[in-house]
Amino acid sequence: MMTTAVSEKEVASKHGGAGHHGAHGHGHGHGHDIQGDEHEHWEPDAQFGKASLGKIGMWFFLCSDALSFGGLLLGYGILRGQSTEWIHPGEPELGINFTAGLTFLLICSSVTMVLAHAAAVENKRKEMLTFLGLTIIGGALFLTGQYKEYFGIGGPGLIEEGLVFGHSAYASTFYLITSFHGCHVLTGVIYLSVIFIRALLGQFEGGKHNHIEIAGLFWHFVDLVWIIVFTFVYLVPNT
Repeated sequence: MMTTAVSEKEVASKHGGAGHHGAHGHGHGHGHDIQGDEHEHWEPDAQFGKASLGKIGMWFFLCSDALSFGGLLLGYGILRGQSTEWIHPGEPELGINFTAGLTFLLICSSVTMVLAHAAAVENKRKEMLTFLGLTIIGGALFLTGQYKEYFGIGGPGLIEEGLVFGHSAYASTFYLITSFHGCHVLTGVIYLSVIFIRALLGQFEGGKHNHIEIAGLFWHFVDLVWIIVFTFVYLVPNT
């Protein structure tokens, strides 16, 4: 009888230990769940603060993209500096007045992008959609103007006037730099169009503006780069 009682006590002790271990294991698993939730809400970083991963990623991309434009402009400067005859006979000079209008249009679209983000922060859906739409229209008009400059609409373009890619360093660098920027504008228009559709579907209600802010960073970069391109390629005298 005594042996049986001791055995039952040992069995109960083992079951209790197992139960305690199971409870501990469950608590440990719950701890993992908490840690998983913590990873969903990143703590402020010493370097990046409260910036979202998307914003940090966009900044890294823009920095690398700035190096690409810098390389193109550096090559343009070297070729132009060592050239004894930058514009070959028969090649037209660039129309500054028309392109200055396109530059002003792009700057205005950057302003509407700022207003769109401000409206998103204040949860003003109608204003957000309006300013996003104006930004997209501004980018589309810029691309239309660039097409007119190249190929002509209602008149000859630069290609028909004799500025042909590959015929000179002047022509090649002009088309390479401006078309590279044009690809960025086209990308921005498509990007903002997707953001506009998402906003139309109500995905940015309640002041959710992070994605709009990230898109705005890209668009402001495109605007800033064009001001630099316009200054170097169009405004610096060809003498």
